[in-house]
Amino acid sequence: MEDKIKAIVEQFFSPENIESVKIFGQRAIITLRNVAENQELEDLAKKSLLAIDGVEKVSIVYTADKKVQNLRPQQEKYNVRNVKKIIGVASGKGGVGKSTTSVNLALALSKAGLNVALFDADIYGPSVPTMLGYEGQNLATVDGKSFEPFEACGIQSMSIGTLIDRNQPLIWRGAKACGAIEQLLTETNWHNVDVMVIDMPPGTGDIQITLSQKLDMDGVVIVSTPQDIALIDAIKGVNMFKRVDVPILGIVENMSYYICEHCGTRADIFGHEGAKKTAEKMGETFLGEIPLHLSIRENADNGTPIVASAPQSPYSIAYMDIAEKIISELKLEPNKKASNL
Repeated sequence: MEDKIKAIVEQFFSPENIESVKIFGQRAIITLRNVAENQELEDLAKKSLLAIDGVEKVSIVYTADKKVQNLRPQQEKYNVRNVKKIIGVASGKGGVGKSTTSVNLALALSKAGLNVALFDADIYGPSVPTMLGYEGQNLATVDGKSFEPFEACGIQSMSIGTLIDRNQPLIWRGAKACGAIEQLLTETNWHNVDVMVIDMPPGTGDIQITLSQKLDMDGVVIVSTPQDIALIDAIKGVNMFKRVDVPILGIVENMSYYICEHCGTRADIFGHEGAKKTAEKMGETFLGEIPLHLSIRENADNGTPIVASAPQSPYSIAYMDIAEKIISELKLEPNKKASNL
C-alpha cells in the first residue's frame, strides 16, 4: 500500500521532497521536506489518499531540509591553527571499534609519511590516551594560555581524557561538551599537521553536528561491524553526515572475520561482507575490512597500537591499505619519508 500512496503523493509533490511514507493501521503519515505549506495542495492530496481502500486518516508533516534549516549556518568557525586537512572517524553506535580504528588509521597515515594529529572528541568515553599510552600524563603549557599536544607513536594528540579521572563520568549536556571540545581543539598548539583525525562520539548527536558546523571537515570514515544491527546505525551515520555536507570517505568493516590460530579456519562471527554490501547499495566507497584478532585489542589496551608495535603484521597492512585510499581521495602529498614507527 505504501507504494500506491507514494505514487499518489508524487502527483502533488516532487519525489525529492517526499521524506517518508508510513502506514500505521488505517492512518497514512506523509513527511515532506523543504516544502512550503500549501493548504490547497494538501487538501487535494488528502482527498485522493482517502479514496484508497483501507485509508481512513491522512497526516502530512512538513520538515524543512536540514540544509535549508541551516544545520551549517554562517557562523564563526573553530580556529584550529596549523592543520591542513580534518577527517572524522564515526560510527552509528558504540562497541564497533571506532576508537581502535581511529588510532590505527592515524598511525597508518603517519607511517605513510604525513604529519598527523589525533583528536579525541569522544567526550563521554575518551580512550585515546589509553590506546596511545599517555594516560595519566599532565597537560603541558608554555604560556599558561594554550596547551602542547601529547606526542605518542610519532603523532600529535589531545583528549578530554587527560583532564578527568578515568572512572569519573562526564554528566554534561551537549553545549558544555561542545565547549570543552572547542577549547581543546583551538587552544592546542598543533604543529604543521597535514591531516587531523577526529575520533567522534558514536551516534548522530550534538557533538557531531557542531563539529560539522564549526569545522570545514574534508570527510568522514564510517566504522561498522558486519552485523545487521550495526549496519542499520551505520546507514544513519552516513545519511546524517550527508545532510550536513560532510563528504563520506567510505565505510570500514571492523571485526570482519576471525581466523583460528590453531587450525586456520575462518569464522564470520558477525556476518559476512555486510558493510561492503551496504556501501555498494548506498553508492559509497568500501575502504576495507579489519579482522577480529586478540593482538589488535591487547595492543590497544596496552598503549601500543598494532600499527606501531607490529607494522608488518597483516592487521597493520589492512589499516595501511585503508590509509592509502584516504590519502588518494584527499589528494594528500606525504612530505616526509615514511617511518618504521
